[in-house]
Amino acid sequence: MTNTLHRQGTIENLRNDYVIFAYTAKGINREGSAPKLREFLKICLKHHPVNIGNSRQGNIHQDDIDIEQLILNQGDGEGAMAVFTDLDTLRKVVEELIQADLGISINISGLLKEVNECCQKAGIQRHSVEQSLGFWGARDRLPEREILMFHTMCGHGMVSFNLIRKMIEYVKLRRLTPGEASKIMAKCCECGAFNPLRAEMLLEKVRKGERETR
Repeated sequence: MTNTLHRQGTIENLRNDYVIFAYTAKGINREGSAPKLREFLKICLKHHPVNIGNSRQGNIHQDDIDIEQLILNQGDGEGAMAVFTDLDTLRKVVEELIQADLGISINISGLLKEVNECCQKAGIQRHSVEQSLGFWGARDRLPEREILMFHTMCGHGMVSFNLIRKMIEYVKLRRLTPGEASKIMAKCCECGAFNPLRAEMLLEKVRKGERETR
């Protein structure tokens, strides 16, 4: 199970949001996995992801992060991930990972039909599927949907509701551009799952007064 499954949005704005990540299993392939995880990150980096990193070291949008050093410091069993915005690039990444044959689990979060087609074009069949069942419990305590579309791009919930509201307000007031505001939010997501390009697109719609619909 991955917390990147809970991303909220419309089918249209989720079409440019694909998270690919590598994980290992304790007692099976975790010990000695660092070189494989480094290779995973190197392959992803070649294709210019909009975000990349791991939960221990952070992501490329944080001021003190050097991606080459992050890859060098990648340790055994540390989850590594990258975010892409189009299926063609994602397919190329998958094809390279097939050739690399790293022997670790590779997962992709995105719209099921599109990710499935991507895997087929790359010459493989997906192993399994996991789907989010949505939010359960006191849902009336959740913020508005507009906020959740930004917040759920960080599966660990590190981009706070109030920061998102502040960024939206700053964009409306022209104090920040959508791009500047999206990068501020991206810095908060330690693992690198946040998609700043999608956030920028959502903020641009907010700036224009457009509303996202289901």
